[in-house]
Amino acid sequence: MQGNFITGAGYFFKGLNMLSQRGIWPFVILPLLANIGFFLFIGSLAYSYVDSIVSITEEALPDWLHFLTWVIAPLLWLTGGLATGYLSTFIVLILTSPFHALLAEKVEERVTGQPLPGLESVTAAIMEVPRGILRELRKIVYYLPLALGVLIVSFIPGAQALAPLLWFLLGAWMMSLQFIDYPMDNHRLPFSEVRSACATRRLSSIGFGAVVAFVAGVPVLNLVVIPAAVVGATLLWCEELRGLR
Repeated sequence: MQGNFITGAGYFFKGLNMLSQRGIWPFVILPLLANIGFFLFIGSLAYSYVDSIVSITEEALPDWLHFLTWVIAPLLWLTGGLATGYLSTFIVLILTSPFHALLAEKVEERVTGQPLPGLESVTAAIMEVPRGILRELRKIVYYLPLALGVLIVSFIPGAQALAPLLWFLLGAWMMSLQFIDYPMDNHRLPFSEVRSACATRRLSSIGFGAVVAFVAGVPVLNLVVIPAAVVGATLLWCEELRGLR
């Protein structure tokens, strides 16, 4: 019952292909615009910050080490771009979570052909914002002890070699929980059941989460990662997890 890593990864791309379908696109617009707005705002701040660091680094290096700027500068810009992508995605996830639930609702209704009692409208989604934020905070509370554990491993001699793999697996696992939570929350299932369902199909869940985590850090592509991941997670829920309840 562990699922399949490749199949799980494929759900993201299925979700991406489904975004332009009639009846789905209207529920993508608001989160997409929010993500673009936050990305541009945070990106402008990050650009100024990284630009100043690059300038300081170039001035601090002696002439005989000036060639290192060709290595350091691209790394700094890459790091700034990835950080901007992750941070803007994180903020949008928290602030627009009820609209993701609405998108998941419409996708599930389309896939299953069954009406789903849910938010039904943008107004109802807005009223759910406080509850959605609390749900997002619950995920953060779950994540922090796990991240602390991996951080400790990162400083243990001999075990440090495992740290990159552990960070990758933790990121993939949290991304799967993050997005699969939306269709399951539409059924008012507690977060503990989300974790249990994903654990039952662990390979599928991690495969899906791994692709989402990677794309979330890629500038420009990260702008569509949220709606594509919501749709992909809903497909994973409908095809693999829904029947386990």
